[in-house]
Amino acid sequence: MELIEQHASSGGWQNVYRHYSQSLNCEMNFGVYLPPKAVTEKLPVLYWLSGLTCTEQNFITKSGMQHYAARHNVIVVVPDADSYDLGQGAGFYLNATEQPWNVHYRMYDYILRELPDVVMNHFPATARKSISGHSMGGLGALVLALRNPGEYVSVSAFSPIVSPSQVPWGQQAFSAYLGENRKTWEAYDPVSLILQGEKLPEIFIDQGLSDAFYEEQLRTKILERVCNEMNLNASFRYHTGYDHSYYFISSFIGEHIAYHANRLRLSA
Repeated sequence: MELIEQHASSGGWQNVYRHYSQSLNCEMNFGVYLPPKAVTEKLPVLYWLSGLTCTEQNFITKSGMQHYAARHNVIVVVPDADSYDLGQGAGFYLNATEQPWNVHYRMYDYILRELPDVVMNHFPATARKSISGHSMGGLGALVLALRNPGEYVSVSAFSPIVSPSQVPWGQQAFSAYLGENRKTWEAYDPVSLILQGEKLPEIFIDQGLSDAFYEEQLRTKILERVCNEMNLNASFRYHTGYDHSYYFISSFIGEHIAYHANRLRLSA
């Protein structure tokens, strides 16, 4: 594993590393923010999954999360999600089954198993972890938490794609990566998973009402309705004037980190 960037930030260190991923059969970058307290003790970890068009740089340079992670003593890990549209980067945080994507597109396995193993082996991290993300990354966070309820203490998302099977972004990607059998898509669709009975203690969602993708691609209200129908404890906040950008994320990331930090402390 190679350290390729290091920056002092909020008393700690914002680092970026490169390593070879066995899951993905390629080199991967990931950011790690180490709060000041990481010098003397092991800390819990928040995994952040970015959305379409984003590398690890978008979140670590635009969100301002370091200040809050330092305050709440949480390590933040941010894998690269360099992707735009079909066939690039994170591939909707799934394990592709169709050629040629199945050679490299196994981000589900990478986030669930390989990256946490790297973090546990190289950083002062406890086994307690939470997960969050934005847009496509919010989708990934919800799917990983719903399918692996014992792995993550808490989950949150900004502007997630809540039912990819029902929207153009997801339908295009799922057809390519998973094939045309829509039954196989359900494993990576939060709404489908909840309707099948998957449960979590709680879900925390923030959505901007001036988001250009809200109506066609995100469909947040579908998830809210299904959570109510299935008696799943979920908090949905809708924000007038906010769009899909990092202006939105930076405005509320402090509350998300505080939310996860509180639950990670309670789980200790």
